[in-house]
Amino acid sequence: MATLFALPAVARAGSPPVVECAAGELCLWPRADYGGPRTHHELLGLTTEECTPLLEGTAAGSLVNRTGRPVTVYQSAVCDTTGDFSTYPSGSWVPEAPYAVRAFTLWER
Repeated sequence: MATLFALPAVARAGSPPVVECAAGELCLWPRADYGGPRTHHELLGLTTEECTPLLEGTAAGSLVNRTGRPVTVYQSAVCDTTGDFSTYPSGSWVPEAPYAVRAFTLWER
């Protein structure tokens, strides 16, 4: 099955904000504009092309993808595509996710 990668608007004009997110990480914040406590997932600890749900009852409102690979984020906690989903290339700074992100899939290049 082919995977389609939609490239939504990624960031506001200007330079990325100064937030902590190291190379090789997917960083998530519960509120827009990188607000609240950051959680991160390192490339080393992730299995590509498998659904990774966030902790039950949590969602992300902003994210930074520095994994070196595209990542699809889902409104659904089980990566169901009947809800909203978007794919962001590595280097994406998303200050306001278009929906509550509850899961993600990291893709091979």
